[in-house]
Amino acid sequence: MGGQMKKLGWVLLGAVIGFSLTLNFSAVAERSQEAGTPLPIEELRTFSEVFGRIKSDYVEPVDDKKLIKEAIVGMVAGLDPHSAYLDQEAYKELQAGTQGEFGGLGIEVTMEDGLVRVVSPIDDTPAARAGIKPGDLIIKLDDAAVKGMSLNEAVKRMRGKPDTPITLTVLRKNETKPLLFTLTRAVIKMKSVKLKEVEPGYASIRVSQFQEHTGEDLAAAVEKFYKDNKGTAKGLVLDLRNDPGGLLSAAVGVSAVFLPQDDLVVYTEGRVPDAKMRLTAEPENYLRGPNDVDYVAALPAGIKKIPMVVLVNGGSASASEIVAGALQDHHRATIMGTRTFGKGSVQTILPLSNNTALKLTTARYFTPNGRSIQAKGIEPDVAVKEDPDAVEAMLGIREVDLEGHLSNPTDGGAGKAAVQPNHQAAPAPENEAKPAHKAEARPADGKEKPEGKEKPDYQLDQAIAYLKGKLPKTN
Repeated sequence: MGGQMKKLGWVLLGAVIGFSLTLNFSAVAERSQEAGTPLPIEELRTFSEVFGRIKSDYVEPVDDKKLIKEAIVGMVAGLDPHSAYLDQEAYKELQAGTQGEFGGLGIEVTMEDGLVRVVSPIDDTPAARAGIKPGDLIIKLDDAAVKGMSLNEAVKRMRGKPDTPITLTVLRKNETKPLLFTLTRAVIKMKSVKLKEVEPGYASIRVSQFQEHTGEDLAAAVEKFYKDNKGTAKGLVLDLRNDPGGLLSAAVGVSAVFLPQDDLVVYTEGRVPDAKMRLTAEPENYLRGPNDVDYVAALPAGIKKIPMVVLVNGGSASASEIVAGALQDHHRATIMGTRTFGKGSVQTILPLSNNTALKLTTARYFTPNGRSIQAKGIEPDVAVKEDPDAVEAMLGIREVDLEGHLSNPTDGGAGKAAVQPNHQAAPAPENEAKPAHKAEARPADGKEKPEGKEKPDYQLDQAIAYLKGKLPKTN
């Protein structure tokens, strides 16, 4: 398990962003034979011919390294929406992002049809304050069209020195014209956990992203909640809305705060042995190292039984869905909100030579009851949309809408054998309520909004009402 967890530290579940420069054909041939497929000689010959034609006939000279790098980028990007080749700068930014500090706008993005699609803005960042919404399609960065850029190139343009401006041109569902947003770059110092005392005995804990210290920060928030209420805590809301995911170990740690130690949180299935894991709520599955203090052990015993609601929506992806799925399957919490994003694949960061890396999809993950949420999402137990007065439903972008997404092996996928869990768990409740989404209004001027009075949060209000025994209106 030690080697497994060493790798787990760089297992990502998010929607963002050595390979030798000389092809070793004998190694490729050996791998192909092991896989039972012959070496594609004709295709390799075609690749060589295209390379040669570009070198000799292209209108301008092209550097060999650039051609090979772009070939690698295209090869990996063609696998699925979440695999990517990370050059030195992208790899460095990824490492900084998982540790909770990086420069830029604060947007979790993916690539769709050659354009940048927003998965979720990150709380308390320029993007969130300006009014960027999940599902927004970015078509221009300043005066540069996004079409034709790689995801890494687009991310590089959005990153930059703090206090420098950038204008995003955005297409949004139900808006007749493109929207312009002028943002000022900032150093993004993300605090992934926020405690909010709603009223005596009731609190909301917001998790905006799963980072290295998210589990311990959540445990500290829970401990403070119990201390402030002097043992009279009555109910807790875990808010995972618009949380795009992050580290797998952090998702296990968050789940472990609320589940018994022997409960299964998630299991994964992949082709290689390291991609097959069963992660319970035990310390070895969420602590970063053998000398780390178990932040769950000292928590009040009542946290395992306190009534809970988990809030989710279409921006809740990956690690968020693992937590929601685990708490739902073990009947530990009521899931409320709208259907989640549906990202059920695991990405592993594989360091390469020259300080680069490969972010590669290596497995699918499954909830304790053997459900795959890939391209499907988690249906809430109680469906509550964001605005009770919204008339038109807007279908936000989800995993199933991304070109090249993996199929769902437990949802009757043609030609796919369903992966059966090797354990037993209680059956999940039937979910009959269908989620809906609201059409978001555009900010008046497209600029960052100043801090001010919080607007009403209908879903949170409904969650507190549910904890008090008042059944919310489903819509």
